[in-house]
Amino acid sequence: MKVDTALMHPALPAGSQPEPTRQGLDLETEAIARTELAALERTNDRAERTRIIASTILSVFDHYYYRSRRIPFFAKRAFEARNWPEMAQLSRDRLDIYGKSLETFAPILRAVWPKLPDPRGFWVEVEAEVLEAIRGRYEADLAFAYLRSVRRAVEAAEWTPVAYAGSGIRAATPPAHSEVCRTFPAEIPVSIETVLVVLEMVPFAVPFRDLPGDAALIAGAINARLAGLGAGEGPASLTMIDAGFFRNRGAYLIGRIDWGSGTIPLGIALLNEPGGLIADAVLLDSDDLQFVFSSTLANFHVTSDRYHALAFFLAGLMPKRPLGLHYSTIGFNHVGKFAVMAELRGERTGRGGTFDFAPGARGTVAIGFSLPHSAYVAKVVRDRPTSGYKWGAFPGVPAVLEKYRVVHESDRAGSMLDNVIYDNVRLETGWFTPELLEELTQAAPGCVSNVAGHVTFQHLIVQMKMVPLPEYLRDAPLAHAEAAILNLGNCIRNNAAANIFNRDLDARNYGVSPIGKVYLFDYDAVEPLTGVKIRTNRGREEGEEDTPDWVFEEGTVFLPEEMLPGLRIDDPHLRRLFRDANADLLGVAYWEGMQRALAAGLVPKVRAYPVSKRLRR
Repeated sequence: MKVDTALMHPALPAGSQPEPTRQGLDLETEAIARTELAALERTNDRAERTRIIASTILSVFDHYYYRSRRIPFFAKRAFEARNWPEMAQLSRDRLDIYGKSLETFAPILRAVWPKLPDPRGFWVEVEAEVLEAIRGRYEADLAFAYLRSVRRAVEAAEWTPVAYAGSGIRAATPPAHSEVCRTFPAEIPVSIETVLVVLEMVPFAVPFRDLPGDAALIAGAINARLAGLGAGEGPASLTMIDAGFFRNRGAYLIGRIDWGSGTIPLGIALLNEPGGLIADAVLLDSDDLQFVFSSTLANFHVTSDRYHALAFFLAGLMPKRPLGLHYSTIGFNHVGKFAVMAELRGERTGRGGTFDFAPGARGTVAIGFSLPHSAYVAKVVRDRPTSGYKWGAFPGVPAVLEKYRVVHESDRAGSMLDNVIYDNVRLETGWFTPELLEELTQAAPGCVSNVAGHVTFQHLIVQMKMVPLPEYLRDAPLAHAEAAILNLGNCIRNNAAANIFNRDLDARNYGVSPIGKVYLFDYDAVEPLTGVKIRTNRGREEGEEDTPDWVFEEGTVFLPEEMLPGLRIDDPHLRRLFRDANADLLGVAYWEGMQRALAAGLVPKVRAYPVSKRLRR
């Protein structure tokens, strides 16, 4: 089978046209599939049929991969043009292009699949043909994952991790960072000239407003940090990823600084403001850098296709963030799904333990569970909510799952956890405590079955493990609790900017990450902010007996002044801190203003990194 190697590492030519519309991409996929599969009508030879189907699967994959790899270059161009709505649309396209390709292709393949007495054996032959064709390609694991996705879509089979060792494809091992990085020799203190070279590493079509001035500010921040760490004068190096990272309104240059036996991350945040580019912030701490990389629109658009090297290098900079999520953050969500499942299995076999209920209050809609030392929490939606459910008629499991999928495909603005959603997963029964297994099978029998030593889930949601906010506030030192309260306000603001409103403003739906950042992680009560009716009881005289008009309105009505009681923050000092820091969130004007901005198609700014790291306060 001949492979067009030009598709392996696509570039965006100067002056190239924008991507086809979503419908156009679906039509291209359909045309490729129907054209190649038409050859099946001319032969009954099994080997030839195998070759035709394998070749078609790979051609459709190549089309998907080529289109997906062009998107980061379009994102770079959108950043340079300050076209923020286009940037948001590209992020949505990048998230669902894989699924759209399968949705178009699978029914076509299913309709012409040969009627054979041993379809599973035929699949094995098809897989062998594809494996031979992709051997040696960097993205061979992604191509093989696509093949398995096609098979699941055609057969509605179980989701199982790919056994790369058995397929002949090398599993991801820590690659050399030289695949994606350039190293610049330096001296401590780091000079302005060295920083200038780094800033010019990624060519932009827009000039810096004050390149020497920005370089001086960055060098000053770096040297202050190194001095604080006790790094004396001497040789050093700046190892930078040779690519731009683009998302929302920002661009980033990412790398690390090495000296002697020390190393720290280096993140430079760039903005494209009227008048040119500016360096807005410098991030020189792993936790600060993780603020940028934590579930903000699952896709960073990175102008490099070496996704294994990128993910491992980023994991080295931010070890508190699991490897599988680093793949997702740079847009390789399906590779991330395999990595997350491999990590879960590795945690179980390596450290032992059994799945038990997740920390915190039991969910009224979902059952959360985790291994004791795992970096992840898994969730299953109950067939029916518990008696604590407070939203009237339950819309049903499919509606709740759709909310999780919408969150996955939306701009999470750095304040909602990404969801890794699996269909038809099977795990060993011995991995679960009896109490958890009983609740799973009794409360979610439509999803969970326990048969022949295996627990099978029709759906399984996996998220990064958080400490529920009430527990964190109860146990954390005062300074950390205060920081979490301030981060809670940022979380609510960022979600509003992403057109996400959580009508269940209860602190139990929020969690604190290992770096102290607050996230919304429960999504059964989320909906678009633009559809919420903002009302108030302020201005009514005490003792008025007439019923406010908003009581009779349909849909979701939100009274901002009731936010603070609804959050259920027990500590009086922390309640006052939230109120003082977020007075605008407790009034109508903020929410109505955000609704107007969203309705006008604007892309509100979000806080992607701590304000204290900005170069110009």
